[in-house]
Amino acid sequence: MKTGELYIVAGAALWGAIGVFFNYLSALGLQPLQIVALRVGSAALAFMLYLVFSGRKDLLKIAPRDVVYFIGTGIFSLVFFNWCYFNTIKLASLAVAAVLLYTSPVWIVLLAAVFFHERLSPQKILAVLLTLLGTALIVGVFSDGGARLSPLAALLGLGAGFGYALYSIFGKFALSKYAPETVSAYTFIFATLGAVPLAASYGWTDVYLLPQTWLGTFGIGVVCCLLPFVLYTRGLKQVEAGKAAVLATVEPAVAALFSVALYHEPLGFAKISGMALVFAAILLLNLKLPTKNPLKKTTENLPKI
Repeated sequence: MKTGELYIVAGAALWGAIGVFFNYLSALGLQPLQIVALRVGSAALAFMLYLVFSGRKDLLKIAPRDVVYFIGTGIFSLVFFNWCYFNTIKLASLAVAAVLLYTSPVWIVLLAAVFFHERLSPQKILAVLLTLLGTALIVGVFSDGGARLSPLAALLGLGAGFGYALYSIFGKFALSKYAPETVSAYTFIFATLGAVPLAASYGWTDVYLLPQTWLGTFGIGVVCCLLPFVLYTRGLKQVEAGKAAVLATVEPAVAALFSVALYHEPLGFAKISGMALVFAAILLLNLKLPTKNPLKKTTENLPKI
C-alpha cells in the first residue's frame, strides 16, 4: 500500500474510534449533547492552534457575509449529526451507528437531485436501493422482534447520515471560496457556538474538572478529529478522491471491530449482511462511470469531520 493510501486508511481508522471515546465519556456521566460540545469545542481550539503554529493563520480569515455557510456546516450539520450519532451508539451499538452514518452518500445523492437538479442515474438508483435494503437488515425489519432496533435508534441513526450529508450541501458553497482547512476550522467554531449553550442547559457538573474527562476530550477532539483530518487531507494530495472515499470505508469496519472486541455487542448474520450492502452501495457510487456530477466537482476534496 502506498504512503498516501496509508494516510487515508489511518485517518479513517481514527474516525472509527470516536465511539470508544464517546462511551468513555458517557460512562463518566456526561450526556450525548455535553459530549458533542466537548468534541466540537476541543476540535475548534485544536484546528485554530494547528493553523497558527503551522504558519497558516491567514486561512482563518473569512468574509462576514459567508458565516451563513458555516452556520450550515457547523450547527445544522455537525452538531445535529454528532448528537444523532452519539445517541444511536447509546441506544444501539457502535457498529450499527457507524454504518447508519455511512448512509450519508445516498442522502447526498438525493439532496443533490433536489437542490442541484442532478440526474438520478441507474447507478445511483441501484445504490439507493442497496442502501435501503442494507438499512432494513441492520435495523431488523426482517428479524424477529427481539433482534430489531428500536424505532428511535433507527431514526437517529439515519438522522446522523442525513445530518452528515448536509455538510456536503453547505460545504459545496464554502469550499468554492475557502481552503479545506478553513472550512473545517470554522465548521467547528460555529458548531461550538451552537452546542455549548445547548449543553449548558444540563447545568454545571464537576465531571468537567476530572482528569479522565480531559483525557476523553483530547481523544474525541484531537486524536479522532484533528489528527485524522491531517492524515486524510495529506493522503488526498496523493490519492484521487474516489479511491480515498472507498478506502475511508475502513471507518465503520474499525467501529464494528471495536464494538465486538471491547463491548461484546452482537452483530448477527442480518446486521453483517446489511453492512455489506451499505458498503456495496458506497463502492458503487464511487465507480467511475460517464455521468455528470456537478456536486462532486466542488465537494470531492471537502474534508471529513
